[in-house]
Amino acid sequence: MISQLSWKVGGQQGEGIESTGEIFSIALNRLGYYLYGYRHFSSRIKGGHTNNKIRVSTTQVRSVADDLDILVAFDQETIDFNFHELRDGGIVLADAKFNPTIPEGSNITLYAVPFTDIATNLGTSLMKNMVAVGASSAVLDIDIDVYQEVVEEIFGRKGQQVVEKNMEALRAGAQFMKEQLGDNIQMMKLEKADGKKRMFMIGNDAIALGALAGGARFMAAYPITPASEIMEYLIKKLPSLGGAVIQTEDEIAACTMAIGANYAGVRTLTASAGPGLSLMMEAIGLAGMTETPVVIVDTQRGGPSTGLPTKQEQSDLMAMIYGTHGEIPKIVIAPSTVQEAFYDTVEAFNLAEEYQCPVIVLSDLQLSLGKQTVEPLEYDKIEIRRGKLVTGELPELPGKENFKRYEVTEDGISPRVLPGTPNGIHHVTGVEHAETGKPSEVAANRIAQMDKRLRKLKHLKFNTPVHKQVKHEEADVLLVGFNSTRGAIEEAMERLELDGFKVNHAHVRLVHPFPTDEVLPLVQAAKKVIVVEHNATGQLASLLKMNVGHADKIVSVLKYDGNPFLPNEVYTKCKELL
Repeated sequence: MISQLSWKVGGQQGEGIESTGEIFSIALNRLGYYLYGYRHFSSRIKGGHTNNKIRVSTTQVRSVADDLDILVAFDQETIDFNFHELRDGGIVLADAKFNPTIPEGSNITLYAVPFTDIATNLGTSLMKNMVAVGASSAVLDIDIDVYQEVVEEIFGRKGQQVVEKNMEALRAGAQFMKEQLGDNIQMMKLEKADGKKRMFMIGNDAIALGALAGGARFMAAYPITPASEIMEYLIKKLPSLGGAVIQTEDEIAACTMAIGANYAGVRTLTASAGPGLSLMMEAIGLAGMTETPVVIVDTQRGGPSTGLPTKQEQSDLMAMIYGTHGEIPKIVIAPSTVQEAFYDTVEAFNLAEEYQCPVIVLSDLQLSLGKQTVEPLEYDKIEIRRGKLVTGELPELPGKENFKRYEVTEDGISPRVLPGTPNGIHHVTGVEHAETGKPSEVAANRIAQMDKRLRKLKHLKFNTPVHKQVKHEEADVLLVGFNSTRGAIEEAMERLELDGFKVNHAHVRLVHPFPTDEVLPLVQAAKKVIVVEHNATGQLASLLKMNVGHADKIVSVLKYDGNPFLPNEVYTKCKELL
């Protein structure tokens, strides 16, 4: 029996590859296994190779697996493209329809299974994916009945006959495979899972759910990969809570509409990817100058320009911190797991209102679209904090004096009122202004207002700005990362420890303002600091050097080919540097 395995299904985009992985993984999740899924897909609607790789384990996993145990192939290209990942003793389940072949001399077993023919004989070739799931289940010795509930949920609206036909396809695939395996029927039998109920979701769904839990009731956005699922989720959920989603004509309109809604008192977000964030930068500056709360999600992808729109990258980091012209207070947070994506999004709305500034939730494609097992969320931990929002009637001001919306205060945060509040009238403008909002170019006022805005974040409170794994007071190496690299770094850390190295790990969750006080002691206690990130210029490493110094001991492990880090890649590259 085995405690962990890696399974991948591949074929042409548009022929059910994603649904095949969904049905397989949801059933295993409900048995209590931990899963991590990652899709490789082309930047087109239909056609081109796509695959879905799913790691199944009896313990928590947070990264793509190094190798592959089972490859399910609907075409020869899938075998050619993915064969190198198969470990010795691995197997290929391929549709007999295309006469599959594998390289000679390998310790891999090929089973040609008539996915299409079996499905066609049952009524339609579209069910070939169900035949493939059934065949896979036979290899793992999984009872087909575990799929009943999942199939009913997915196909139930199409009628009971469709449900029964799909279950029949699953059983037919399993039966055919059992006959092929013979005495090897339990060749990859999984250890029994704990049976606990857990969620299984992508980061984008967690962000959207976090927005709901955080009190957001409006979203303005323009569709873009890999952010669109946030909008799609909220389109379904917000109306039942009295909220709405508007698809705007572009990202400029989305951001300015979000700012306007927040000014009116409605917690609002927008979400996009790098190209969309570029268009939003002027509006983000407006939010900073007018001190209007707004939450913006950036799901990083391969750039520049259109770049690699469906591939992994972390190259927006500097742009999110320094992209706006002029200098404004801004908070940038970077969750590293799906669970953190939920809680950090909730907190983003609190921070935006408490500090009256833009808050960027920085994700990446692997985190946004990768699917992970998530422990039950603790909704009782959620609190709504609205900062210095003045409610109720304000005292009448003498003469024609306006409310001091931008009053110079010790902490840099001014009282805030909603439009229509009696005696709360004030100017709102993107030009420099005095305490009442009235435009002013007086030098002393400019200095006072600039200093006021910038001192807001000097004492920012953010729960767990750095996720730390500190095993040693003095370490041979400190591994540093952000966003989705956490899982690969954690596994590399374990392997380096087995090799006798003393390793600590710091995963940065608050990237701006940088948590220097949290990171500096860890850097000082390490002989070498290795920063692992998905870009070509070492942006996180540069931030580290700027904020904590010790540039002489900081080195980078970089990957920017569009694919996520594998644990063994991080381990191998780190070992070369030690």
